[in-house]
Amino acid sequence: MPRRLLTGWVDIRSMAESRAKVLSHRLKTPPSHWNTELFDASGRYLGRPDAWWDDVGLVWEIDSFDFHFRRAGYRRTLDRNTRYATSGIVVVQTLPSQLLDDPAAVVTDLATAWQIAASRPRPQVRLATAA
Repeated sequence: MPRRLLTGWVDIRSMAESRAKVLSHRLKTPPSHWNTELFDASGRYLGRPDAWWDDVGLVWEIDSFDFHFRRAGYRRTLDRNTRYATSGIVVVQTLPSQLLDDPAAVVTDLATAWQIAASRPRPQVRLATAA
């Protein structure tokens, strides 16, 4: 039984991500991938988003202050988000506290972002596993 329970969480790297995965089940279209590497058409590494919707090119990042807002972490986060933006990817950033404090707003943000991403051509990016 523990093996069965853990199988669905293999690609989750934090408690916040596990909450996000549970919350994502409220979405009409949940993410297709968790913690997968993305590359642009030329093979440049873009990032490893917490969640990815491959059909429309939408990224969801759970960005905590502890890991993203010290000087080096903040720079990495800005660089990552710039790579996403210059590749045409729609990004939703969520604080871990929002998952607990206002999950309905998070679901609304993700659903709206999915609609926006779906309304334009999918960016020319690929998954590491789709090489």
